[in-house]
Amino acid sequence: MMPKLSENPSVHPTAEVSGSTLARYTEIAERTRFHDSVLGDYSYVMQDCGVWCADIGKFANIAAAVRINATNHPTWRPTLHHFTYRASDYWEDAEHEEAFFDWRRQNKVTIGHDTWFGHGSTVLPGVSIGDGAVIGAGAVVSKDVAPYTIVGGVPAKPIRERFDRATAARFQELAWWDWNHRRLRAALDDFRTLDAAAFLEKYQA
Repeated sequence: MMPKLSENPSVHPTAEVSGSTLARYTEIAERTRFHDSVLGDYSYVMQDCGVWCADIGKFANIAAAVRINATNHPTWRPTLHHFTYRASDYWEDAEHEEAFFDWRRQNKVTIGHDTWFGHGSTVLPGVSIGDGAVIGAGAVVSKDVAPYTIVGGVPAKPIRERFDRATAARFQELAWWDWNHRRLRAALDDFRTLDAAAFLEKYQA
């Protein structure tokens, strides 16, 4: 049985978390590795995921076995192998190549609010994913994804828009993901029963 979520992040004992910020009502499930990243309010990461150097917004829904920021190897060098930048793992008189790790950090992944990542999807370095976007199961995302766009495939390509652009823009203006916990509870029935147009009509004054 899953623990009841609270303002204190829930991290499974088998997960690894380091150098990261976890916000309110967040959850990291079994065997996930989450490093040097930010997880926004109400977002969750399911089993066996790998997340490195990513800024993840609020209400992100990340299914099992997702890889966010699958790091690049140095394709321009004589060898791809990490002995060139993790040299101290191999020789006592050599040092890690910090400039290479800085280069990787400069290519972080940025993810908006209210997103969904299907099982086994992969997001490559430097990609930005907009609010409300959906990443299909098994997709490999190598390019930026526009807000409220559903993508899938290898490499991932647009399938369709969740809402028309005007409606998507209105949701981004409404920014319901910034509502406090009490207001979200008060609107719960409307989140469940109203369609997009009716919801915006009621809440976008």
